[in-house]
Amino acid sequence: MAEKLNPFEIAQKQLDQAAELLKLDKATHQLLREPLREMTVLIPVRMDNGEVKVFKGFRVQYNDARGPCKGGIRFHPEETLDTVRALAAWMTWKTSLLDLPYGGGKGGVICNPKEMSDKEKEQLARGYIRALGEFIGPEKDIPAPDVYTDPQIMAWMMDEFSKLRGYYCPGVITGKPIPIGGSLGRNDATARGGIYTTREAAKYLKIDLKDAPTAIQGYGNAGSFGAILAKEILGVKIVAVSDSQGGIYSKDGLDPYEVLEFKKKNGTVVGFKKASKITNEELLELDVTLLMPSALENVITKDNAPRIKAKIIAELANGPTTPEADEILHRKGIFVIPDFLCNAGGVTVSYFEWVQNITGYYWSLEEVHKRLDEKMTKAFWGVIEMYEKKKVNTRMAAYLVAVARVVEAMKLRGWV
Repeated sequence: MAEKLNPFEIAQKQLDQAAELLKLDKATHQLLREPLREMTVLIPVRMDNGEVKVFKGFRVQYNDARGPCKGGIRFHPEETLDTVRALAAWMTWKTSLLDLPYGGGKGGVICNPKEMSDKEKEQLARGYIRALGEFIGPEKDIPAPDVYTDPQIMAWMMDEFSKLRGYYCPGVITGKPIPIGGSLGRNDATARGGIYTTREAAKYLKIDLKDAPTAIQGYGNAGSFGAILAKEILGVKIVAVSDSQGGIYSKDGLDPYEVLEFKKKNGTVVGFKKASKITNEELLELDVTLLMPSALENVITKDNAPRIKAKIIAELANGPTTPEADEILHRKGIFVIPDFLCNAGGVTVSYFEWVQNITGYYWSLEEVHKRLDEKMTKAFWGVIEMYEKKKVNTRMAAYLVAVARVVEAMKLRGWV
């Protein structure tokens, strides 16, 4: 089982290690250890039954030394401010690592969207923007979809902000539907970016991924696209996938499209007839070449890390590996593509969307894929250079690259 760990404490612990290696002064370290700004708002919504329900929402703007904050909005019944803080911190390092002109932010609302009608979700989305309208904008903070939010919710949010401004303002939100300023290639960008970094990792490690057994924990948006693209681009053999209800395994391989159709009809991958049932915990410990944790935080811990057998772990999820597990995997010679590198394709194409909104000129799908490949590949080899230079694990190498860039911006701006 996953350890009950505070994600923000983990983010701070990772930063502390980087700060020590970079020999940061006390003030610089202190500024990077906490969010610059955080807002808690109350959003009243008249529900379909006539009752007014008050929802609590958050927006954390972690650091904007390199540019406006960027980060998704989550609708989740168990959302916490500490989770939002951690994700905003990781977004700061992610945008820096990919050399995007952004800082990091994140938002969330405590709600259960599965129990809400479209009308209720629309009122909540618009209320969230009204509550935070003066704190966000194309030059300040650009939200995007995340857990249980989607392009339609982004469309409502963009429209509400445009009403507040008094003119059409597509650049305030990314992840929008294509007809109102969305970018081609955004739907599979997180997974596609992860596949590009996995391809480069295999080159670096001299591993042939053709027909390599691959397991994917989490078969939501990132995981299902990850499975499809890993098979199409890398030629791997998908032997196991899972979701919150459990997993399935077939040594002969699974067709990711068939599994996705089954999940859409049944709400889970469990019960897929061409495979046997396994648990999420068993999936992580399978004898595979490539493991892609694509769902929850803290699933690889000090308890199960000694039993992980994969050669490459591509972290499509945010924070799937604890700091203690990182060290164990590093000692075992397992190559981890850290989350804020591996899953940075989403924010990179969100950046492309923002650029297209500002210029009013929209790119072809081929152009988006080409630019994403260039960005992900460059970032990967930047991490490898630091990894070889400092002899640290890959996550710490990524931290050193990212934090150093934010520190440089803070110093040049005269903050410290």
